[in-house]
Amino acid sequence: MANRKLGKPTDQRVAMLRNLTTALIFNGKIVTTETRAKEVRSIAEKIITLAVREYKNSETVEKEVMNDKGQVEKVEKVQDLPSKLHARRQIMAYLYDVPELKKKKESKSEYKERTKDKAHPVMEKLFREIAPKYDARIQEGKKGGYTRMVKLGARRGDAAPMVVLELI
Repeated sequence: MANRKLGKPTDQRVAMLRNLTTALIFNGKIVTTETRAKEVRSIAEKIITLAVREYKNSETVEKEVMNDKGQVEKVEKVQDLPSKLHARRQIMAYLYDVPELKKKKESKSEYKERTKDKAHPVMEKLFREIAPKYDARIQEGKKGGYTRMVKLGARRGDAAPMVVLELI
């Protein structure tokens, strides 16, 4: 992927862009320099487009499972189709796996109970919240343009132009 050098060696630049992209998707907005934001925007738009295309591709399957008493129970489970699984793996290969944060005054057992069904919080947010929201926008006729850059002015110290990059 041809992109700006941003004054960093390749490994540091790739790590920084992955980190900023993950933070944008997980938090909804980031404050960074204009040139970094332009790079992150293109990466994030591609990831979101892939998620929007594939988030519906799943099927409900009945499986037989043994319970504690040794009885066979039928359980309905939602499985990803191969195309969605491939998209998830492609996105997971790029984004960092950020754990869900523990809330203030939350015990360890409460935290485990709240996060037990979220193995990968960034992916869950992308496929359960962000993709359906942008799919609804596409149905209205607004394609692409999932991010917005708002200029903040020059940073004190080195006068680098700062922006807020946010998901619309």
